[in-house]
Amino acid sequence: MQSLWNDQEAATFGTDPLGQRVYTSRLLGRNPALVLHGGGNTSVKVEEKDFYGEPVSLCYVKGSGWDLATIEREGFAPVRMSALLKMAELPTMSDPDMVLQQRAAMTNPNAPAASIEAILHAILPFKFVDHSHANAIAALTGSKDGEKRVKEVFGKRVLVVPYVMPGFILAKTVCELIKGRDLRAEGIEGMVLLKHGLFTFADDARKSYELHIEMVTQAEEWLAKKVSGKQVQELAQAAEDLKGLAKMRQAVSRLRGYPQLARLNASPEAVGYTLNKDVAAYGTKGPLTPDHSIRTKRAPVFIGDDMDAALKSYAEAYTAYFKRNAKDHTMLDPAPRFAIWAGRGIVSFGDTVKDAGIVHDIATHTAATVQLGEVAGGWEPLPEKDIFEIEYWELEQAKLRKGPARKVHQGKVALVTGCAAGIGFACAESLAEQGAVVVGLDLNPEIADIMAKIGGLGKVVNLTDDAAVRDAVEDTVRRFGGLDIVVSNAGIFTAGQYLEDLEQGNWDKALAVNLTSAQKLMRETIPYLKLGVDSSFIFVGSRNVKAPGPGAASYSCSKAALTQLCRVASLELAPNKVRVNIIHPDAVFDTKLWTPEALQRSAERYGMTVEEYKTKNLMKVEIKSKDIGNMVSAMASPLFLKVTGAQIPVDGGNDRVI
Repeated sequence: MQSLWNDQEAATFGTDPLGQRVYTSRLLGRNPALVLHGGGNTSVKVEEKDFYGEPVSLCYVKGSGWDLATIEREGFAPVRMSALLKMAELPTMSDPDMVLQQRAAMTNPNAPAASIEAILHAILPFKFVDHSHANAIAALTGSKDGEKRVKEVFGKRVLVVPYVMPGFILAKTVCELIKGRDLRAEGIEGMVLLKHGLFTFADDARKSYELHIEMVTQAEEWLAKKVSGKQVQELAQAAEDLKGLAKMRQAVSRLRGYPQLARLNASPEAVGYTLNKDVAAYGTKGPLTPDHSIRTKRAPVFIGDDMDAALKSYAEAYTAYFKRNAKDHTMLDPAPRFAIWAGRGIVSFGDTVKDAGIVHDIATHTAATVQLGEVAGGWEPLPEKDIFEIEYWELEQAKLRKGPARKVHQGKVALVTGCAAGIGFACAESLAEQGAVVVGLDLNPEIADIMAKIGGLGKVVNLTDDAAVRDAVEDTVRRFGGLDIVVSNAGIFTAGQYLEDLEQGNWDKALAVNLTSAQKLMRETIPYLKLGVDSSFIFVGSRNVKAPGPGAASYSCSKAALTQLCRVASLELAPNKVRVNIIHPDAVFDTKLWTPEALQRSAERYGMTVEEYKTKNLMKVEIKSKDIGNMVSAMASPLFLKVTGAQIPVDGGNDRVI
């Protein structure tokens, strides 16, 4: 492990202590082998003047919710040292009281809540304090002889602290350990919390940071010698099973109580890990550090030949684990947060792409470190009782509750065709606004950039190409774990011609794009919709189905046949609880097809102004693309959970249709 300190870069953060604290905190955060997604904490002690000009000693400590990799000055909470030191002298203190008193001692009430380790940072008699959950420290201490190992590696340079609950209990333990001692005189430069992490400290930002790098490197070198000549990490190629992935996601979503995205790591390293001998035992013993349990639970599920049995057993085991350790707690859902899937890889679950990504990162680092720990002498994490205390710790649970309320389609995967503009884009946008991950397919080469605007994924696909459609569907499942919503919107309106003059190419193209491409899409998506969560297939039809006009045979007939396809599909898929419905828009003019000139010409044909023409329905309202998008989103939601085979007009009322 190398120091990332750069004098020029450091200067851009300022020469004041807080500026240097921000810089070295980011250096720690840049390395995922040290901290992951909000893990670790740092602090700096300063002398300032308060609002009234009075001198005050403060401990600027990382604020809750901030990530070391991106932290700013505003991410540090300024807490009065006098209050923190008084708290350290108390015989006992509840977690809510600790949080409240730390908040009351802040000189800036708008700053984030101080880290739960603020008291610990305050009692360490050094200006800068750095704390991480380094992988190497986890591998070093994650064994029965962890304390012996630490002393062998670091000698008397560090304090060795047995595992205790983070927060006040840990601060009190360290307070008693260092009482009456001169750590500088003893040459103490750090502290190893067994099965938890590493602290380093100094009166200089760079020194404290580089001590951290040096000590983690020492642990890495010791471990390398310990496993010298032994195979630590196996590599293997995955046997892909996309339907199995979708099935797993569906089952986990049911255990969780709502849809989950699934991220598959099928790298050679991940697959090799899943095939290691005894990985089902040592890979499910516990997390690298107790902090991870809030994201990953105590352990992942191991899935071998029988997926259903493995997930059922996991849920039963989690329930038993809860009953063994619970007092007045309410049990969380029994769903795993990641799976070790033999021969396939590691699968991480989450409400959002970000959440699944966090679990993925933790699971990836866990796999690498657990293998190292096992080969280095046996992986032995904390007992379940200690993990339970963290998993159900009120202060940790509060972190998860800070997020926004769940959206209607959160955790769902949607596929929308023809969504570079107009109705298709509006459908994709409405689904994304309600929480779905949306993949958009279109011929437009700019579709990737267009979908990125709504946080979606765009793919250039010719929907009449069987292989291209299959690849797009499989890639969607590979990326997100399954498929729940399909919106078949892609279509064309061929030039108007009466039947006696109708060019065959006109007719053939309309059927190929408006009908056959939808049939191809159904063929490829149905197997995954059957394995989705409250799945829904929605066609975008046309008012012409119920009220055709002369000169539009190609368009009207293709949309009528599409409606019949919807009806047949609803009959076939109802036993699988897959809903199939169609929406019939009319007079949607805010699309690229309708230029101002085209609108003007059409309005003049009817002897109307443009505004009259745009509202020539019974309700005298303008129908916009967003209206169609919102209706499609609603049709895919629980509001329509028991509706299939329906034809729903969105036209403001058309007398011919009615």
